[in-house]
Amino acid sequence: MQYALMIYAEPGYGEALSDAEREVVYAEYLALADDARCVGVAQLQPAETATSVRVAGGRTLMTDGPFADTKEVLGGFCLVEAADLDEVLDLAARIPAARLGGAVEVRPVVQR
Repeated sequence: MQYALMIYAEPGYGEALSDAEREVVYAEYLALADDARCVGVAQLQPAETATSVRVAGGRTLMTDGPFADTKEVLGGFCLVEAADLDEVLDLAARIPAARLGGAVEVRPVVQR
């Protein structure tokens, strides 16, 4: 089954790390991308570059930035193939953002 792992972190969380710690975190993200279960992975540009689009009353409304003003922002995502939820939760727990004050939201993907 496929699962989406949405990675949330405080903007600039890596800036507080030493160079050595940052290299370790970078290597862990590369290892995730190289994992055979990983179907696709992408890091997103900062939240300030987002444009939110809504349609209300037939009018398209666009605003700069993310929809919600939150402490943590969506910084990237990973699509994985896993046998079950336990397997994917183990994988999600290895994502650096999860242990550095962020969160990883795990959701099953609707199969079509």
